[in-house]
Amino acid sequence: MKTENPLALDNQLCFSLYATSLAITQVYKPLLQPLGLTFPQYLVMMILWKEDGVSLINVARQLGQQPGALTPVIKRMAEQGLLTRNRSADDERQLQIYLTDEGKRIREKALDVYACVVEQCGMTPMDIHRLKCELDALRERLLKA
Repeated sequence: MKTENPLALDNQLCFSLYATSLAITQVYKPLLQPLGLTFPQYLVMMILWKEDGVSLINVARQLGQQPGALTPVIKRMAEQGLLTRNRSADDERQLQIYLTDEGKRIREKALDVYACVVEQCGMTPMDIHRLKCELDALRERLLKA
């Protein structure tokens, strides 16, 4: 790292993370197009494929976002026939999100996405896992700060 100018863009961790985030999103874009998903929609689907019937608040928490920011994404996915939005019987303020049959069906097609991303990263799955763990730990430290 060049330390002679601490304000140079090339010396900034934030820029490296930002630029890498943009690059990985661009890797996913053509892989998700056949599924009819955007990257934010794919993130929501991964949560629902793991556990169907999750509250909007829970989805937002897992993605580190506010529920209001996800509402347009969720609404669009419902319009696409991928999920349904239902008010909780226990608490009508809670919006529960459930996969439709179509939402469940595209999970099988999505299994190839991970392998393609691993290949394009040019890293082993173990290296990717290690990097992910380091980034998760960094995020946790930043959230506690």
